[in-house]
Amino acid sequence: MNVRWAKAVAVVVAGLLAVGCAPSTAPSSTGGGDKTTGTLRVWLFDEPNRTPKERVVKEAITEFTAARRDVTVDVQYLAVQTRSERFRGAFNDPASAPDVVEFGNTDLPEYVAAGGLAELGADVDSWAEGKDLDPDLRASATIDGKLYGVPWYVGVRALYYRTDLFAELDLAPPGSQEQLVAAARKIRAAKPDLFGLAVGGKYTFGALPFIWDAGGDVATRSGDHYTAAINSPQSRAGIRAYTDLIKPDNCPPQQCADLTGGKTVELFASGKAGMAILGNFNRAAVEAGAANGRYAVLPLPGTKPGSIAPAFAGGNNLGIMRNTQRRTLAADFLELLASKKYQHEMYDAMGNLPTLTSARTELAATEPFLKPFLDTIAAGTRFVPLHPAWGRIDAQAVIPTMLEKIVTGQATIEQATDEAATAINAALAR
Repeated sequence: MNVRWAKAVAVVVAGLLAVGCAPSTAPSSTGGGDKTTGTLRVWLFDEPNRTPKERVVKEAITEFTAARRDVTVDVQYLAVQTRSERFRGAFNDPASAPDVVEFGNTDLPEYVAAGGLAELGADVDSWAEGKDLDPDLRASATIDGKLYGVPWYVGVRALYYRTDLFAELDLAPPGSQEQLVAAARKIRAAKPDLFGLAVGGKYTFGALPFIWDAGGDVATRSGDHYTAAINSPQSRAGIRAYTDLIKPDNCPPQQCADLTGGKTVELFASGKAGMAILGNFNRAAVEAGAANGRYAVLPLPGTKPGSIAPAFAGGNNLGIMRNTQRRTLAADFLELLASKKYQHEMYDAMGNLPTLTSARTELAATEPFLKPFLDTIAAGTRFVPLHPAWGRIDAQAVIPTMLEKIVTGQATIEQATDEAATAINAALAR
């Protein structure tokens, strides 16, 4: 989940960067403490339908407090639109801050830069289930070698395709990027009222797998310094492969230049596209539309036959606020909520894909739908730059602007990627 910070964050960051983050083994040095009684305050994200999530959380609280008679757990569900403001307030006023928090994984760098989160490496290393945490997902919550969040659930994208169209047109499920493109164009040629593969100029997480598969990236790190890599030869090759799909023989620029990820879901669900790059979390939307009962999913193929293009690993983390007064209780509750038991229950309640490898393996045995997504994770996921600048890069729509300029003919790939690189470097330098 991508929470965008207002300019005021810069003030918080400037005032707190010098404070640093004390390790979890020494909570008292942060100004916090380690009380073993009282109220543990928890902030979780609200949902359009909170009831299933709330039921699971209440069950965890009942289990947690059964062995801790002098402890209560107070959970607040933060509205999506205002949660960034609440976090800024908590960073400025530790007395009003919670102990355990849920936050989006792309926001981790800004939260760490603001000095708001406790380091969790020692906690996870001593947690019995910690070794079961997917290594790529753990890396997405790690900055400068220090772990600041426990990935609670993950979302990845794969290729949804219309089985009825593939059967009618005698198409085999694509096993390479070349076959994917050929299938998309064949669908469009045979069914001019449909898009072959729905792809959009404003669909950042649809484009990134093409860039990563070609060996490119948004930015690369050397030591403590990030530098834009969006204009590297490898990145340009991936961008070309993606933008070549936004053409009349697949997805015309007039209709697809401003296509977002959300609109892509709507197109496929409504039966207006033969294929689309969608997430495991989009299943309900697809099955509520005309495509229900007429689709299957496979990993997005890479350039090399039989390979899987790297997918962005989205999702949310659980963390502990640096100034908590109940450090041990906070860690114990976090580990309970992030345990395999409750990851299973959150999947049943919300469809949240577990981050613990064994939990996903067990689900795969009973949920065939999950296999393409689990195979994608097993092949290796990728992440955006772990730098506070990512929020600015995303808010400024640097990548979508680049893609739109290319597909609408406003700029060549070379010009557009150079402009994007300049904007990315400017954001990284701030």
